[in-house]
Amino acid sequence: MYPETERLYMRKLAPSDHDALCAILQDEATMYAYAGAFCDAEVKEWLDRQLARYRKCGFG
Repeated sequence: MYPETERLYMRKLAPSDHDALCAILQDEATMYAYAGAFCDAEVKEWLDRQLARYRKCGFG
């Protein structure tokens, strides 16, 4: 079971989240406090790493 509120629903990431993650992780304003916005390959690598953590550790 995942936490849920009226405004927020949490769930595991899925491969189908790639496009939505691109919109977030490739946005310079969103990623200003990080090392910068991600390129396409970095978004895929990040998502793949989270999905592998689900399989290995039970969390992403």
